[in-house]
Amino acid sequence: MSFVTTPDGVAIFYKDWGPKAARPLVFHHGWPLSADDWDAQLLFFLERGYRVVAHDRRGHGRSDQVWDGHDMDHYAADLAAVVEALDLRDAVHIGHSTGGGEALHYVVRHGQPQGRAAKLVLIGAVPPLMLQTPANPGGLPREVFDGFRAALAADRAQFYLDVASGPFYGFNRPGAAVSEGAVRNWWRQGMMGGAKAHHDGIKAFSETDFTEDLKAVRIPTLVMHGDDDQIVPIADSALLSAKLVEGAELKVYEGLPHGLCTTHPERVNADLLAFVEG
Repeated sequence: MSFVTTPDGVAIFYKDWGPKAARPLVFHHGWPLSADDWDAQLLFFLERGYRVVAHDRRGHGRSDQVWDGHDMDHYAADLAAVVEALDLRDAVHIGHSTGGGEALHYVVRHGQPQGRAAKLVLIGAVPPLMLQTPANPGGLPREVFDGFRAALAADRAQFYLDVASGPFYGFNRPGAAVSEGAVRNWWRQGMMGGAKAHHDGIKAFSETDFTEDLKAVRIPTLVMHGDDDQIVPIADSALLSAKLVEGAELKVYEGLPHGLCTTHPERVNADLLAFVEG
């Protein structure tokens, strides 16, 4: 397996597939998953000649299960270490859910200043801010995230089954075509990671305010979101993010869930390809 060691000594696992001279697409996974969640996208773009890179966030998947550094600053710096080690340039950064926040924070802090990031895609992403505050009344109450933490601490394995078989893929909707394989794969990825990293990650994805990051983006940006997203409600995420990023393109998918990259890869991949090649 391939790893890059960060300046603070954390081994970050990554996949780097495809011709090294091809344009790199860098994929940032959601909580509490791993690079494996991008299988449908990695294979699609490999077949079209691209170089695809995906890493496991610290504490997730095959990366080191360290006890600290589970915040957006470290997430972005860890990814910067991978990008610099592989010397990726003219890269398109594609982030889902928590990975959307990570990709955004990386682009603003590292990718743009270093001239390495060319385009940004936010899919079902957490920015600008998930937590309800006086300045963000449309966010989710803190009690929601406290409930996540309590469920994780009490029975992480069951909690992950409940999320995957329910709201993440919209499998709790009447008439939904449930994929038992998708549920098991989500659970497998989640249980590979560390409980401490996942517990702290809830604070990272729910309480980080990305407003200023969004305003600072200076590269072409695509915002994609399902309007039946039960994990990251669209009204307080994509619809606001698309207004804050200058010139951003917004694509709303009627009836699609949070995990749309897995449930509807043909639609997501086609739109990603059009944006990458546009």
